[in-house]
Amino acid sequence: MTELSFVCTGVRADRYAAAPTLLFRLRITAAGDARVHALALRCQLRIEPARRDYDPEEAAALADLFGARSRWGSTLKPLQFAQVSLVVPGFTGETEVDLPVPCSYDLEVAAGRYMHALRDGEVPLLLLFSGTVFAGPSGFQVFPVPWHKEAECRLPAAVWREMTDTHFPGCGWLRLPKESLDALLAFRSRHALPSWEATVQALLAAADGTTPGPRGFPAVARPATERTAP
Repeated sequence: MTELSFVCTGVRADRYAAAPTLLFRLRITAAGDARVHALALRCQLRIEPARRDYDPEEAAALADLFGARSRWGSTLKPLQFAQVSLVVPGFTGETEVDLPVPCSYDLEVAAGRYMHALRDGEVPLLLLFSGTVFAGPSGFQVFPVPWHKEAECRLPAAVWREMTDTHFPGCGWLRLPKESLDALLAFRSRHALPSWEATVQALLAAADGTTPGPRGFPAVARPATERTAP
């Protein structure tokens, strides 16, 4: 059985991917310069939030995930980030490969909300490996990647922002039920609003009756029937 070890040497944003993607650089070493014919690798990536500090602004943004800071001793649990697969070509002794990890900017997903809350520093990640190894000096020996194989990685928050800004420059998005989306579309059409930004700003303005619309768009006053009676 060929013993393998894994090290993550860095991570970068894939600027040419069709969707937000991070590339984790893996160094894979086979003990004794053994020959590996192929490696069907699976990797689970997990955020380890207890392994970094948070400033007050970040702590406030994370309250919906972990509760009040006084409770973090029991609530700051690992978060599932991604689970991906990769076929590593044959090598002898050592090789380096990029592990592509598609990412979601959906703020309904815990990992997305966690990343969005960070202002600076690094995201502590743990990469947990499994899979199947095809090795042997002659012919094939097939054996599993042991479940205890893992590697640590520190993902700079700046790399995450670079990735999201490449695909969503200065923007984010929210997932809504179809009924809510249809209601928003009807509101936008009814008031001849030029964009979704103007639509949301108009609704916010109508909610408090004082906030002006964005970039000169007028606020939309609520009809009297929609106002709360004193």
